[in-house]
Amino acid sequence: MEREIIRTPNAPDLTLLTPPLPLSQAVKVGNLIFTSGVVARDPKTRQQTGGTIEEQTERVLLSLKAILEAGGSSFERVVRTTVFLVDMRDLDGMNRVYRKYFPKDFPARAVVEVSRLALPAPACIEIEVFAVV
Repeated sequence: MEREIIRTPNAPDLTLLTPPLPLSQAVKVGNLIFTSGVVARDPKTRQQTGGTIEEQTERVLLSLKAILEAGGSSFERVVRTTVFLVDMRDLDGMNRVYRKYFPKDFPARAVVEVSRLALPAPACIEIEVFAVV
């Protein structure tokens, strides 16, 4: 099965950073899409955005939405997410925003607390998703 690299200007492209990060926004194999972990970066400037967990979660999910759409999928077709939080006390704030994008028939999910997220600027959340097309 061939791999297709998914790219969109509507989500941050971290290969354009200096130095560039060696990753793709997403990879499509067959009818599956695997996104890289996404942090709260502006798609145009690639600068970190948002100060609160809610603001950062919103930016992350908007970027993931754009990536999924570029690959021919949507949040309704997400089967699994992994959420990385620097502080598990942010879980409630993250969930408030997450529910706007996943209001019912939730995908499988793991939430992991990590000591830090720095790609290359500190972030408080990173999310990756697996979806079908």
